[in-house]
Amino acid sequence: MELLDDSIVPEAARDVKQEAREFAAEHVAPNAEEYYRTGDYPWEILEAAQDANLVAQDIPEAYGGRGLDIHQILALTEEFYRADAGIALTLQLASFGCEILYDHGDENQKEEYLRPVAEGEQISGLAVSEPDTGSDLSGVDTTAEKDGDEYVLNGEKYWIGNGVEADWITLYARTDDSDNRYGNHSLFVLPTDVDGYEAEHVPEKMGFRASKQAHITLEDARIPEENLIGFEGNGFLMLAEFFNMGRVVVAGHGLGLAAAAIEEAWEFTHEREQFGRPVSEFQAVQHGLADMLMDFESARALTWRAADKVQNHEDAGYWAAMAKTRATETAVDCAERGMQFHGGRSVFTDRRISRVYRDVRIPVIYEGANEVQRNLVYGQRPGT
Repeated sequence: MELLDDSIVPEAARDVKQEAREFAAEHVAPNAEEYYRTGDYPWEILEAAQDANLVAQDIPEAYGGRGLDIHQILALTEEFYRADAGIALTLQLASFGCEILYDHGDENQKEEYLRPVAEGEQISGLAVSEPDTGSDLSGVDTTAEKDGDEYVLNGEKYWIGNGVEADWITLYARTDDSDNRYGNHSLFVLPTDVDGYEAEHVPEKMGFRASKQAHITLEDARIPEENLIGFEGNGFLMLAEFFNMGRVVVAGHGLGLAAAAIEEAWEFTHEREQFGRPVSEFQAVQHGLADMLMDFESARALTWRAADKVQNHEDAGYWAAMAKTRATETAVDCAERGMQFHGGRSVFTDRRISRVYRDVRIPVIYEGANEVQRNLVYGQRPGT
C-alpha cells in the first residue's frame, strides 16, 4: 500500500520527495530501532543527510542551501517521519530557527551563521520555551538587557532541541518591561560557546528518543548588539510568522507517523490469522482500517492545502493551526487503532507500532499545544 503517493504533491516537490524516500530507506528505517533503544544522538545519519543535501536546504541558494519552499520541505518531512520520528526531528532541528535569520537578519548575520549550517559545518537551534512557559510567547521571562554595545542575557530555557549540540541558537528574550504584549520581546543570535551559557539534556523521553532536548541556563551571558535580529520588540511577530510554516511542517510529522501506523496495522491484520482466516476478513477490522484511511486522506488533503495558503500568505495562521491539529491528532488515532489490532504483540518495545504509539503523543504538544491551535482556528477564522 502506498499512502504517501505524490499525486497531491506539486511537480516541483516530487524530486526532493524521492530523494528523501531513498535516504530514509537506506539510512533511517534500518537504524530506527537501535537509536530508539539507545537514545543516542544519530550523528552519523545527520552527517549522511548533510552530505546528501537533505538538511538545512530551505536556506536560500545565496547562502549555500537549495532554497526549498514549503511544499518541498513538507514532501521531505512526510518521508522522514514515516521512517522514524526521532531521527527525522534531529535532521530537521539541525537548522531550526534559520528561517527567522534569512527572513529578518542582516547580510553579515546571514553570511556568518547561515552558510556554515547550509554547508553542514554547523547546526543551529531555537530557544523559546522555558520551565514555566510554553505556548504563551508573551510570558517568556528570559531577559536581554542592553549594556553599552552588548546585551546581557539571563534566564532559563527548556525543551530546546540541540541546546547541547548546536553551535548557535536563535534566542527569544524579553527586552522591555512594558505591558506591550506583542512588542516587548526580541530575537538574538546566541553562539553556544559564550561565557554564561550552560546546557544539559532533559531527562529521557518516552518517544522521539533519538532527538535531544536541553535545559539551558543563561547567567550574565554577553553578546554584541550586532546579534540582535531585526529590531527590538519585533520578536513576537517574527515568531508568529515563523510558526505558520512550522506548523504545516509539524502536520507533516503527523502524516508520516500516521502512515507508519497504518502500514503496520494493514500488514499485521492481513498476515495474522484467527479462527481459521486472516484477521483482515473480519468486518470490525475492515471498518477500523477504513476509518484510518479516511482520516489520513482527509488530514493529508488539509495539510497540503494549508501549505498552499501559507505559501501565498492567505489566512496563514488559520490554515496552519488547522493542519497541525488535524494531522497530529490523526496520527494519535491511527496509532491507537494500530496498537489494538496488534493485540498483545503491540506492547513489545521492538515493534514499530509501539514506537509510533509513543512518538505520536509528542507532536500534539510541541509547536503550540493543540488546545492553543483551536484558539487560533477560532480567533483567526477568515472574515473576522
